[in-house]
Amino acid sequence: MKSSTPTFALILAGFCAAIFPANAQVNVTQTQNNLSRDGLYIDSAFTTSAAASLTRDLSFNGTISGNVYAQPLYIENGPGGAAMIIVVTESNNVYALNASTGTVIWQRNVGTPVSSGLPCGNISPLGITGTPVVDLASRSLFFDAMIDGATKKHFIYSLNVDTGAINSGWPVDVEAAALYNGTVFT
Repeated sequence: MKSSTPTFALILAGFCAAIFPANAQVNVTQTQNNLSRDGLYIDSAFTTSAAASLTRDLSFNGTISGNVYAQPLYIENGPGGAAMIIVVTESNNVYALNASTGTVIWQRNVGTPVSSGLPCGNISPLGITGTPVVDLASRSLFFDAMIDGATKKHFIYSLNVDTGAINSGWPVDVEAAALYNGTVFT
């Protein structure tokens, strides 16, 4: 079966490769790269004159499987010192791509996504929708994945950002862990 990749994801990954060359030194570890989550992100190196010289790197090949709804993340000093782009998909795939070439550094599937019986939205399959967060100090990637099974559940995962291995103690069943005064998460 041939991998399917949304055109948008390839364009976005290529754009990221053009903006963030290997020596950019700008980690993007969360959505909009801003703790306030207000959408304001200013990179002092991204000026009008710098933008005028941007070109799409046609040799970048970031082929992945699944639809991408989350913002890709950019991490400096990945395995072997190479910069990497972290991409998650609705198929519950997590990829670390070399930021210069698009080559897969590591890939992990965390379970079967939900494809039917959902009362919300029109995303099918439904897997990893939200943008993950990276804690650089612990080299950990955190994200929510919807997993199909006897019951459809949200699980919070933590992966080693350098290897893709699931960190000890994870995943966490959100429904089992999120209790308040006897009320469970649904």
